[in-house]
Amino acid sequence: MKQKADLSDMIWSVAEQIAYLSSYFELAPGDVIFAGTPEGVGAVTQGQTMVGAIEGLGEIKVRVV
Repeated sequence: MKQKADLSDMIWSVAEQIAYLSSYFELAPGDVIFAGTPEGVGAVTQGQTMVGAIEGLGEIKVRVV
């Protein structure tokens, strides 16, 4: 694991990110927003896998091609 942080560490709150994105895209229930990371910023490169998890709900894995 390269990084582990909490949403409260983000520069912009979840509500602010959703409001901004909603001005450009129609968001629907079930949409996933990969918004970056609050610490350990680094480039995502081909072949890496990003994992997003919500406790009690599950996780999603996205492989960068």
